Amino acid sequence: MEYYNYIKSLHLIFVITWFAGLFYIPRLFVYQIEAFHKPSPEKEILGKQLKLMAKRLWFIIAWPSAILATLFAVWLMILMPIWFQQGWMHVKLAFVLLLFIYHYKTHLYYKQLQRDEVRVTSNFMRIWNEGATFILFAVVFLVILKNSINWIYGVIGIIVLGILIMLGFKLYKTIRAKNPEA
Repeated sequence: MEYYNYIKSLHLIFVITWFAGLFYIPRLFVYQIEAFHKPSPEKEILGKQLKLMAKRLWFIIAWPSAILATLFAVWLMILMPIWFQQGWMHVKLAFVLLLFIYHYKTHLYYKQLQRDEVRVTSNFMRIWNEGATFILFAVVFLVILKNSINWIYGVIGIIVLGILIMLGFKLYKTIRAKNPEA
């Protein structure tokens, strides 16, 4: 068990880099979608560069981090099987499943944009960008507090956070409408 903290540290490092990828890739998607609607040659120049950036981020940071975070998590679960008996871990694993679904759906958006298929708006992608934030909040509070009984407070907190993000998004949209360079 002396190596437990090393495994836990590696798990956390790869969780952090995974979330970094999940936070940034939708932002690149916003720029790709907006570049798609620009006139030539700007559309082609920006599109090519943004596709390259997205590809590197997705396959050099996000996917490897997701895989390594998962491998180290499984290793931790093997070392600490008692966690499977704790309610907070069941709730956390449900959020991790939700994170994998979010990651997979983000991968589908990645593939569409790489093929120049723009099926969503940049505003939708700005909202999509917040999905990982909600999951991160839930998982961090569950792991730190180790309490699945008070998950109702967590859900209320996530809803309040969502409302605040939506209000911030509306404010940003209003400011951007008045000043397109913002």
